[in-house]
Amino acid sequence: MTRAQLDKKPVDVASMFDTVAEKYDLTNDVMTAGIDRLWRRAVVKAVGAKRGERILDIAAGTGTSSEPWANREIEVVPADFSLGMLRVGRRRRPDMAFTAADAMSLPFADESFDAVTMSFGLRNVADIDVALREFLRVTKPGGRLVICEFSQPVNRVVRTAYDKVVLRVLPSIARRTASNPESYVYLAESIQAWPPQGELARRIEQAGWSGVGWKNLTGGIVALHTATKR
Repeated sequence: MTRAQLDKKPVDVASMFDTVAEKYDLTNDVMTAGIDRLWRRAVVKAVGAKRGERILDIAAGTGTSSEPWANREIEVVPADFSLGMLRVGRRRRPDMAFTAADAMSLPFADESFDAVTMSFGLRNVADIDVALREFLRVTKPGGRLVICEFSQPVNRVVRTAYDKVVLRVLPSIARRTASNPESYVYLAESIQAWPPQGELARRIEQAGWSGVGWKNLTGGIVALHTATKR
């Protein structure tokens, strides 16, 4: 089975997600006990999309994260670099405009979206600074960025338990539901290696975004970073 490494070579990461596409949403639901649905609702609220706006949902996978906008007849482009994920998404929701796209080289014109959002995908990009600048390029002036990503729990006790217990048992849980359990070893490692909230906020700002801030969800296990384009 394909398993990406922390060097995050795009072809390896894409291939890994291809192998988990069929059961990806089910596995996420099981491993988070359904809390991922609350995180996704927080993203929709933070984006604050209105009819007439155009949303880029990058790393959308099978399109689960894009559905709330499509269901409200708001134009959304679910994009991902895993063709396996896109195939599952198109089969499930043929009405959505699934698009193959690499976060570091987006196939979209400058200033073509009112908002760009990415949920649990930035961690898998080989060069997040390049991706953040690409997001800025395709966003209209005054447009928004919303990044939802696993982060660092703010409570030391929770953080220790999370690192030493929760992340270590993820692969065991995945063996019961995932089509490629070994991929969840990489996912756990990538969560542990991810920078804390303030560090990511600094990098978003350095990429050219303004009004950068974040909100901790579930005690900082996940953080919602927001910014705007000047």
